[in-house]
Amino acid sequence: MLVVGFMALIALATARPQNDVEVLEYESENIGIGGYKFSYKLSDGTTRSEEGTVNNAGTENESISIRGSVSWVAPDGQTYTINFVADENGFQPEGAHLPK
Repeated sequence: MLVVGFMALIALATARPQNDVEVLEYESENIGIGGYKFSYKLSDGTTRSEEGTVNNAGTENESISIRGSVSWVAPDGQTYTINFVADENGFQPEGAHLPK
């Protein structure tokens, strides 16, 4: 039984990706009130940015609107990008590869 467990551990260790992704850039603005903003860029070509804004602060109609984008490089080498809005109308993604 110990041998089976050891073999499973070896299989798991060798199955993990061999490329380490590093954070190249990271920015964040969030003081906990009024909204937030962040962005990052990774060494594998992934980027993400997002900004949240509070609407009608302090009223019964208070809500948050979020705008952002995410891009990544697929295994085939093509870069995909999704731009999105999330607000009182729901999540609204847009991208050249997404159906309209």
